[in-house]
Amino acid sequence: MKQFVAQDIATAMENASWIRRMFEAGAELRKQRGAENVFDFSLGNPDVPAPAKTRDVLHALAEDVVRPCGLGYMPNAGLQSFREALAKRLSVEQAVPLSAKHIIATVGAAGALVAFFRAVLEAGDEVLVPSPYFVEYGFYCGHFGGILKPVPMEGPAFALDAEKLLAQVTDKTRVILLNSPNNPTGAIYAEEDLNRLATAINELNATRERPIYILSDEPYRVFAFDGVTVPSILAMSPYAIVLGSFSKSLSLAGERVGYLAIHPALEGCDTLLAAVTMTNRTLGYVNAPILGQRLAEALVDEQVDLSIYDERRKAMAAILTEAGFNFAVPKGAFYFFPEVPGGDDIAFCQKLLQHGIIAVPGRGFGRPGYMRLCCAVPMEVIQRSAAAFKEACK
Repeated sequence: MKQFVAQDIATAMENASWIRRMFEAGAELRKQRGAENVFDFSLGNPDVPAPAKTRDVLHALAEDVVRPCGLGYMPNAGLQSFREALAKRLSVEQAVPLSAKHIIATVGAAGALVAFFRAVLEAGDEVLVPSPYFVEYGFYCGHFGGILKPVPMEGPAFALDAEKLLAQVTDKTRVILLNSPNNPTGAIYAEEDLNRLATAINELNATRERPIYILSDEPYRVFAFDGVTVPSILAMSPYAIVLGSFSKSLSLAGERVGYLAIHPALEGCDTLLAAVTMTNRTLGYVNAPILGQRLAEALVDEQVDLSIYDERRKAMAAILTEAGFNFAVPKGAFYFFPEVPGGDDIAFCQKLLQHGIIAVPGRGFGRPGYMRLCCAVPMEVIQRSAAAFKEACK
């Protein structure tokens, strides 16, 4: 039989993302039952409208882009004015003084991850990640010979266990990848746990020729509830790298605008910045979309209405509690990660499908026995799902 694609990609296609698989199952279910009888909690697609100011910014940009090179190439690191505006915001948010030169505009947070991994990983290098985790991480580092090494955190709150992570550090460890607020659990890692990790890595790096980076993936940073704040890992270590995007905070997911920020105190800061700028170009991204950068620049201090997500979060928590699920109420992001009754996440998600509910099995995030529910859906969908959840749990 002819082999038309690389073997590792063929294998990956066979084990396609559970998120997409369940999303596609939902499309079929809607045909059979009608959209009003399907409750799709599978895909993390932010549905709250972008800030009202977005319309005015787009109108202004429409006039601006007709000038010569209005939509042309730019420096690979991104628009200077965008990076200056972002540096000003991040300096406050991260409690570290940053300038435009310390920031690279990327094609979403995913582009930042891929460009960074290309710049620092050698074949066989390990990337430690608390589990559960966003499944695409394995592909992002695996493209360049990196090996994703999940380290299980304990549920239902899935707090960061710094000692457990540090116990897995070897000579092959190159990156510790954190995601807080977390997808899929909604956990926000505590400052004391992050400090413990950062202090240990700072000490370890004093003896290592190839330092370990702490890479913090923060696209959900503004999604923090119940008075909880997201600590700054950048303020704790010169080896910390922060990345994020405007996909969720401004509902600009399709514009693909993200960023990566490097600590000015890192000894090799300039070298690393130059390397990631180069990989950003040579991976074929060239530069982040110009309209997206200009939008994000004008809206850099704006955000979507978080109260809408908070109301949905509370409604979903009430429904899951009433149905009898074991779970921790998420402090951030817009996901729930409850245990499934009986322990078989695939079987239970199939059972949910019979009741019109689409959830993603936890093994899609490295943790069988759980499931992910995304509450970035209209409130009426959440409310109408209550009876179906109860029935499925009987």
